[in-house]
Amino acid sequence: MTLYEASSRVGGVIQSLRRDGYLAEFGPNTLLETSPKIGQLVRDAGLSARRLDPDPTASARYVVRYQRPIAMPATQLGFLTTKLFTLKAKLSLIREPFRPARRDGVEESIAQFVQRRLGQEFLDHAIDALVGGIYAGDPHQLSLQHAFPKLAELEARYGSMIKGQIMGARERKRTGEVAKDRAPKFSFDEGLQVLTDTLGQSLGDSLRLNTPVIQLTRTDGGWTLGVHTLSGPAQFRHDTVIYAGTAHRLAGLQVAAPAPLDLSSFAEIRYPPVASVVLGFRRADVTHPCHGFGMLIPRVEGFHILGAIFSSALFPNRAPAGHLTLTCYVGGERQPELAALPPEKVFSLVTADLRKLLGVRGEPTFAHRVFWPRAIPQYNVGYGRHRARMTEIEQQAPGLLLAGSYRDGVSLSDSIVSGGKVAERVILESQTMP
Repeated sequence: MTLYEASSRVGGVIQSLRRDGYLAEFGPNTLLETSPKIGQLVRDAGLSARRLDPDPTASARYVVRYQRPIAMPATQLGFLTTKLFTLKAKLSLIREPFRPARRDGVEESIAQFVQRRLGQEFLDHAIDALVGGIYAGDPHQLSLQHAFPKLAELEARYGSMIKGQIMGARERKRTGEVAKDRAPKFSFDEGLQVLTDTLGQSLGDSLRLNTPVIQLTRTDGGWTLGVHTLSGPAQFRHDTVIYAGTAHRLAGLQVAAPAPLDLSSFAEIRYPPVASVVLGFRRADVTHPCHGFGMLIPRVEGFHILGAIFSSALFPNRAPAGHLTLTCYVGGERQPELAALPPEKVFSLVTADLRKLLGVRGEPTFAHRVFWPRAIPQYNVGYGRHRARMTEIEQQAPGLLLAGSYRDGVSLSDSIVSGGKVAERVILESQTMP
């Protein structure tokens, strides 16, 4: 096996920076153990001793309403007494199991689904915030069937989300899969980059950095890769090729196969810009306890940031003694123009929001910003045509397989599970070949 990496390092958006006693994550902050495959990967990589589970007391999650973070209820009684939702919204949720399921097969946006089953208040004050936190996306554009397939499946199989959560528990237990909202989250002692660095080092000479693949040519029984190296153009032959990059890079890949392969439609997949902003403050300069996972912010609240992760509350050694680390996100589909602002301007906007939301005083003692011009693929309504095209390509070009965040889910755990499934396909097909 050989890994061709276009950049000078492995890991892509997974990057961890240690500076001045702070630890900043450029991309994902945690890994969700939604499948046994993820724990197995950590063990196979020899990283069990470096795994960090979050502080069990830092479980609170907040959603901003009335211009302040309110803890999400963790129990049924908490839901009945929370100020996060009005009585009308609470009654609407109670009625959800009795609403008729949609059976006409029409693809819906997340917004349409939530309005139909839960009402406008849940869309505006909860789901919009959740979508901003996961996809940096727009619930009016994202497809229920493709962006949140498990929700669509719950209605299809059980007629209700609440019924499905209860009745589907046995199936999840059998497969070992865990819902994302209940999955254990973890990181490593020096951040998520520990995982990708370790995996890269394990490849040895099979890892080729600074080697973008420009062209794939189907030959008898395999593929010839045309690449650019630091020394110039080169070619390498392989039986099977797994493409695990981005959709927009896939659109520009030249593929010569017996049947014409047009990949240009993948350029239509939207990747909005996002800025990841990590700020450090003196603990004494922040009024809010910031003890929990973090906060999500709906569009209707009118802030610049999509949300914040209380990074130093989750894991130890993310900030010097007497300080805390907050990781915030700016841009996305909500306000894409903000993501590309100069660092100092972004720091100012984020700090202003944190002053209102968390009672921050003074100036940051640490500031780091990373701009991702194309951050997260959007599984918008109509995304099925892209997935169908991916399957078509794999059928037309045997030995070419597609994997990545544009295929089977945008989270890091989705990508790991997707990669594992593709690897299993390769092994199975190699064993069945004459």
